[in-house]
Amino acid sequence: MQIDLLRRRDCVALLGGAAAWPLAVRAQQPSMPVIGFLSSLQATDQARIMTPFRQGLAEVGWFEGSNMTIEYRWAEGQYERLRAFAAELVRRKVIVIAATSTPAALAAKAATSTVPIVFTTGGDPIKLGLVASLNRPGGNITGVSSLNSELGPKRLGLLRELVPSATVIATLVNPNFPDADVQLRDAEAGARALGLQLIVLRAGTEREIDAAFATMAQRGGGVLDVSVDPFFTERRDHIVALAASYAIPAMYPLRDFAVAGGLMSYGTDFADSYRQAGIYTGRIVKGEKPADLPVQRSTKFEFVINVKTAKALGLSVPNSMQLLADEVIE
Repeated sequence: MQIDLLRRRDCVALLGGAAAWPLAVRAQQPSMPVIGFLSSLQATDQARIMTPFRQGLAEVGWFEGSNMTIEYRWAEGQYERLRAFAAELVRRKVIVIAATSTPAALAAKAATSTVPIVFTTGGDPIKLGLVASLNRPGGNITGVSSLNSELGPKRLGLLRELVPSATVIATLVNPNFPDADVQLRDAEAGARALGLQLIVLRAGTEREIDAAFATMAQRGGGVLDVSVDPFFTERRDHIVALAASYAIPAMYPLRDFAVAGGLMSYGTDFADSYRQAGIYTGRIVKGEKPADLPVQRSTKFEFVINVKTAKALGLSVPNSMQLLADEVIE
C-alpha cells in the first residue's frame, strides 16, 4: 500500500513537471529581433514601400511577425522629426535601422555610430558623407544608391522632345532637401546642353509650391521638371493638380506622379531599391557587418507617359516615345 502511494505521488510530480516544462522553455526562448524602419514618407505609403522591402527580407529568411518584428517611424515629409525618431529607435535597441530616404539616412547616421544602418538614397552617398567609399563603406552604414538626382538632364531631354517649342525650362526644388545643390547643378548642365533658359523655383512649404506655379504661369510658355524629394512625393496629388490647372507640361521623378495624372515620369524603380535594402537588412540581422557589404547601385529605371494628360494639354506623344516608355497610361 505504501509503495502504491509513493508511485502515485511520483506520477503526479512527473505530470506536474511536464505541464510546467513548456512554460519554462518558452520563458527561456529569446525574443524576436527588432528592425527599425525610418521613413520620410507617410504611413499611407506603407504598401508600396513595405511590399518590396518585406520581399527582400523574405529572400534571406525573415518574416515580420513570424521570426522578427519591425518598429516604424513615419516623418510624413517633415524632415525635422527624423532625428528624434532615429534617437527613439536607438533607445529601443533595434538590431538595425532601415532608413529609406536621404534625410532619413542622414538622421540615422547622426543618431548612432554603432547600430547598423541600411539606407536607400537617390543621391551620391559619398558626397553626402554617408560612406567612405562604395566598395568599402566602413563604419556602421551601407545601403542602396539610385543616383536618381543625376537623372535630371535625361528628364529635361525627354520633356524637350515632347514639347520642342519650349524655350524655358523651370525646375522645382526644395531648398531644405540635402541634395538640392546637386540637383540644381545637374539641371543647369541639362538646360545649357539643350540651349534653354532655366528658371529655378524653390519651394519648401505648400504655400511656396502654390507661389512657384503662379510665378511660372505668369512667365508663360515653359515646361517644368520636378526634382526628387520625398516632400514633393507626399504632395504629388496637389502638384499634379496645379500643373493641370495652369496647363503646364511637367516631368516628374517617380511613376507615382504619372499614375496620379502627371504628364511623364522618369526615374529609378524604387521598388527594386527597397527590395535590395530588405535583403541587406536581413543579412545584417543574421550577423553580417555593414562595413563588409558594398553599397549597391540600383540599375532599374522607369519611363512612364500619361497619354490622357498629354491630350488634355494639347500634346501629341510621338510613337517613338511611346515605344521607348516602360508604361503608357491611356
